[in-house]
Amino acid sequence: MTGSLLPVATPRRAGRVVWTQLRARPLATAATALSAVAAAAAGLLAPAVLGRLVDAVDRGTGSVWPYAWALLGAAVLAAVLTGVSTVLVARLGETVLARLREAVVDRALHLPSATLDRVRGGDLLSRVTDDVAKVAEAVTSALPQVAAAGLTVLLTLVGLGALDWRLALAGALALPLYVLALRWYLPRSAPRYAAERVAMGERSQALVSSLQGVDTVHAYADEARHRAVVDERSGQALRITLGVFRLFTDFGWRMNRAEYVGLAAVLAVGFWLVRDGDTTVGAVTTAALLFHRLFGPLGLLLVTFDDVQSAGASLVRMVGVADLPVPPSPAPASGRPAVELRGVGHSYGGAPVLADVDLVLAPGERVALVGASGAGKTTLAGVLAGALRPTAGEVLVDGAPADLRAHVGLVSQEVHVFAGTLADDVRLARPGATDAEVAAALRTVGADWALGLGLGTLVGDGGRTLTAPQAQQLALARLVLADPPVAVLDEATAEAGSAGARDLEEAATAATAGRTTLVVAHRLTQAARADRVVVLAAGRVVEQGTHAELVAAGGRYADLWSAWTARG
Repeated sequence: MTGSLLPVATPRRAGRVVWTQLRARPLATAATALSAVAAAAAGLLAPAVLGRLVDAVDRGTGSVWPYAWALLGAAVLAAVLTGVSTVLVARLGETVLARLREAVVDRALHLPSATLDRVRGGDLLSRVTDDVAKVAEAVTSALPQVAAAGLTVLLTLVGLGALDWRLALAGALALPLYVLALRWYLPRSAPRYAAERVAMGERSQALVSSLQGVDTVHAYADEARHRAVVDERSGQALRITLGVFRLFTDFGWRMNRAEYVGLAAVLAVGFWLVRDGDTTVGAVTTAALLFHRLFGPLGLLLVTFDDVQSAGASLVRMVGVADLPVPPSPAPASGRPAVELRGVGHSYGGAPVLADVDLVLAPGERVALVGASGAGKTTLAGVLAGALRPTAGEVLVDGAPADLRAHVGLVSQEVHVFAGTLADDVRLARPGATDAEVAAALRTVGADWALGLGLGTLVGDGGRTLTAPQAQQLALARLVLADPPVAVLDEATAEAGSAGARDLEEAATAATAGRTTLVVAHRLTQAARADRVVVLAAGRVVEQGTHAELVAAGGRYADLWSAWTARG
């Protein structure tokens, strides 16, 4: 698979991000913590009551009914507090996850085109889908259980210490075995969970690349090879998942061994203390019940540790995206600036696509860029629009470096109709625009069909399907509404058939009227209407001048024009 992976944060950094979110909600965090502690403490009441009941029966004093009612009350109290704690933990976790999810999507939407071209689409897709789903599942199910189990273990150990230090010390014999089990498991599991998430991304990448090129796959009858790639990636993910499960099973019996050793030690020491008269049978019963009570929470931690590790691997991947720098919002630009490309070169890692390009666009000038396929036209357009960072040279606006996004609007051949109303689709360029301004932009590009349908008409997924020229008119209307002083049209009329070519070219001309404009010409009629024509070959400017001058010169452009007119 080609392409690089997006960065992954360290566990420490992910913890800081979560802690920052918790600190931003002090009341909710404090209430959640207190409810969790109260729920865990309420669970200690039943073993204490049972111990007193055993002593009462052993001495033959008093009635057992007060203890029975106390046990019932302890059970109800523990159930209520546990329910409240679970709800609060899940609610707080969902709130923190929602903020993190918003940050991840925001960074993904702000990724430059060059970054999107470089990284693997499956990696980005898995981070905003699989990883978010994995963390969300952990927040709503595993996190409340882990929090309750951890506090139960802590408070139970405290209760054992308060009961009798010797009984607590006997139970502590299990701790080294727990530590050894964790020391064996953690170094082996964390890398495997990280590898599992990467394998999920690889599987998504295989699916995405195959589905995006499905027409080509069908055309070359290449379905079997692409299916084999998907099968291989899925098999790799499955093998890693099974390896993680086997590791988890081995971890389980090591934890059970620790539990048996601890309980046996508590019972043996308790027998010795009761024989010597240092404690009562009820106290030993309470100690044994408390230690046995650890089995459930520790077992729960064991069962949910798989989810926690997997969610942790997903969390650091999400934070890795959320930590990507966001380009500053461009300041609004005004006027019709001059744009200069000075010594611009660009490479995608191999041979240069552009080399030493010098080009000046005068204020308000319309320049057509022509050349054979592979000459570097789209790359040059991307550099001028700020979608690509040149590997050599610089782009100046009015003689100085500038944020090109503040000055340049780009309309490419590939446009997308977003799900929503016609008005909302156009209003993406300027969210605060009124319906009257949206309608004016549509009229400018000749999209009377849109006004006939009505601005409230649903388009895109689940709505009306638009033709390629209609979708391109919406993109040109967005350009009018955004009103940038510089426009770049990268074969923006290429999707129109011959019948609709003139209408779409007129729409493009109207949309760029008064703007400094670079047109990557798909049809040479666009070049003939331009103020100046620039001919690109092998990433270099080889000719430039007016249409008439270049035809008269008899060079590359004249040959292209002759071939074009011969086609009729």
